[in-house]
Amino acid sequence: MTMIKPPPLHFGPAPTTEAICSHHGCVREAQERIMTSANAVTMTRSLVAHGCVLAAIATASTPVLLTGLAVHLAGDIADGAVARRRDEETVSGAMLDIICDRLFYGTYYTVFAMLHPSLLPAAGIFMFTFMVLDAHLSMSFVHWPLRSVNYFYLVDLTIYRWNFSKFGKTLQGAPLLVATLMIGSPPVATGTAAVLATVKVMSLWRLHSAGVQLRRGCAATPAR
Repeated sequence: MTMIKPPPLHFGPAPTTEAICSHHGCVREAQERIMTSANAVTMTRSLVAHGCVLAAIATASTPVLLTGLAVHLAGDIADGAVARRRDEETVSGAMLDIICDRLFYGTYYTVFAMLHPSLLPAAGIFMFTFMVLDAHLSMSFVHWPLRSVNYFYLVDLTIYRWNFSKFGKTLQGAPLLVATLMIGSPPVATGTAAVLATVKVMSLWRLHSAGVQLRRGCAATPAR
């Protein structure tokens, strides 16, 4: 497996990748903006969806919880669309999206398991998979000069297909939602969550078997 190694740490003005490649997914800017429309959409959908989860706790209402899920899914699609349309894909925005996803799904499945205790094993497996295994996998893109995990195919096409492509992202969430909401079978839901966990373990094994390198050097800014 051929993987792109992260460039060595440079001092002084940050280099660009203009002379290195023409890939849209590679970082070229010396600096990036945090206050973007895409990040505003991410924060808004996160706050509203999280508010729905809290309301579901107060009312013990599954419909209210599912409203939060709908808000999260719609907002998750919208912020990515805004980022691409306005050319606002940034590393900080990608990391914010990853963190907000963990906040929502961690609380969503905790409350869902409280309202439907028979599905607790499936929820527990998924939360560990998503909040630990997938979080580690998703944040690994920062080892390369990539804008986000959406361009991980430049590093490893197999990992990208199974985790970050449209198919991979659908595989990550849709089967368990179907198993818990539409089928409602604890064995089916638990088995589905276990399969998803296996995909993440295999992906992490593939990633680290190649040896992910660390950036080395001193990060301190010289005194002026």
